[in-house]
Amino acid sequence: MSHNNIKNNIRTQAKQTAPKVCVLMGSPRPKGNTATLTGYFIERLKHLGADVDYNYLYGMNISPCEGCYHCQNVPEKYGCKIQDDVPMLMEKILQSDCIVLATPIFSWYCTAPMKAFLDRHYGMNKYYGSAEGCLWQGKKVALITTNGYEQGYGTDPFEQGVKRLCEHSNLDYLGMISVQDEDNLASFTTDEAIAKAENFAEFILQQLNL
Repeated sequence: MSHNNIKNNIRTQAKQTAPKVCVLMGSPRPKGNTATLTGYFIERLKHLGADVDYNYLYGMNISPCEGCYHCQNVPEKYGCKIQDDVPMLMEKILQSDCIVLATPIFSWYCTAPMKAFLDRHYGMNKYYGSAEGCLWQGKKVALITTNGYEQGYGTDPFEQGVKRLCEHSNLDYLGMISVQDEDNLASFTTDEAIAKAENFAEFILQQLNL
């Protein structure tokens, strides 16, 4: 099948099924490098018919996990006792087919609100109390990262952490794209960077429509 036929097939299937993609943006700059790269990704998803829910984490109230295990005794729902924006985000994830974590890499890991959010995943897995089951098993996960180092050196710690979370939670890890910051915003608006983001969007939809 030709590349154009693949694109047309993705577009036709997306219109029929409207895959839901939940994007969590972890950059502190709403119009910075990571947001710019992710913007091309989202535009392509929407063009191909996906339903995209974009969430800017720095604009939300995300408290750290307290390690209280309250959620582990609440069956069939997230169940965290902390009253902030995380339960709402978890509900969005439960309604989505794919979760995309977009973040710059700070100190070889994601930004603070993204890390705080990921630490709050406990209520999605009922492994440590009277409740049982995994609420989000089977969801697909993808990463979009930006960093100042070469991809492997800069992104491996975060990617490995997410891979282990996916294994622990029965999630399907789809992969990552990353662009190195060599000339600030100009690095993220090159033809190569744009193509990388758009091709990744097409790949994600192919996986959702299998």
